[in-house]
Amino acid sequence: MSVATPTTIPTGTWNADPSHSKVGFAVKHMGIANVRGEFTEYSGTLEVGEDLSTARVTGSAKVASIATGEDQRDAHLRSADFFDAEQFPELTFESTEIAQLDDEEYSITGTLTIHGISKEVVLHAELEGADTDPWGNERIALEITGKISRGDFEMKFNQALGSGNMLVADKVSLLIDVSAVKQA
Repeated sequence: MSVATPTTIPTGTWNADPSHSKVGFAVKHMGIANVRGEFTEYSGTLEVGEDLSTARVTGSAKVASIATGEDQRDAHLRSADFFDAEQFPELTFESTEIAQLDDEEYSITGTLTIHGISKEVVLHAELEGADTDPWGNERIALEITGKISRGDFEMKFNQALGSGNMLVADKVSLLIDVSAVKQA
């Protein structure tokens, strides 16, 4: 028997607003510094009913839109050594379960597909707030974080350094800030 869990996120369908959101990541370079990047073309939707048992998150990002601030690195990331944007032009996420941890924090379990490989991941989401903008649009903001392994998605390009460090770490931090607008 399942018990309905009410949510503090207002009910409705919420679409990510790309001009006020960011789908980012960070990975260690040479074991000593973080390289940060983002996908500049993406979409995301959060559907919330009266309780969390019906809530659903979906999202996708265009691999070709990857941007780290270095054109040569971005081209390498789009290549077959990493994302292989030509063969796998999009990465996707679809939730399978959303659990409320407290008034503002949620655990989102779902299937992440990168490089043609689907894996279950667990993300942490924090509700940053809800308000109505000056144009009458209802908005919510969420900060979503998580960690994945590049190797789980067959992105194994690397190079050993004389120090014993690797050129690119296996662990990647996901850093997603979403401002979403309620669909009419």
